[in-house]
Amino acid sequence: MEHVIFEINKEKEEGINLLSKDDLVSRQSIMIRDAKSLGIEGDSIYVKIDGSEEAVKLAEKIVRENELGKKLSEEEAKPIMDKIKEEEESASEGMGFIFG
Repeated sequence: MEHVIFEINKEKEEGINLLSKDDLVSRQSIMIRDAKSLGIEGDSIYVKIDGSEEAVKLAEKIVRENELGKKLSEEEAKPIMDKIKEEEESASEGMGFIFG
């Protein structure tokens, strides 16, 4: 399974719909978070896609052709991945506490 994180310009937020409208890309795991919700300065939106290699490449093409933002390198994506993982673990712990 491949994954990619895009940094989308806030002004181009509506363009994220292009990813969810594509049949192949929309069937992948897509997570959308804004910078503030991840505790990151700025007003960018981060889109994480986990899925097939073909779908990830198509998502890259959609983002590039529509000038929505940029694909983050592994080094740039690591802090974002860490924040998302931390957020998921926190939510999971909360559910465990509720249903514990």
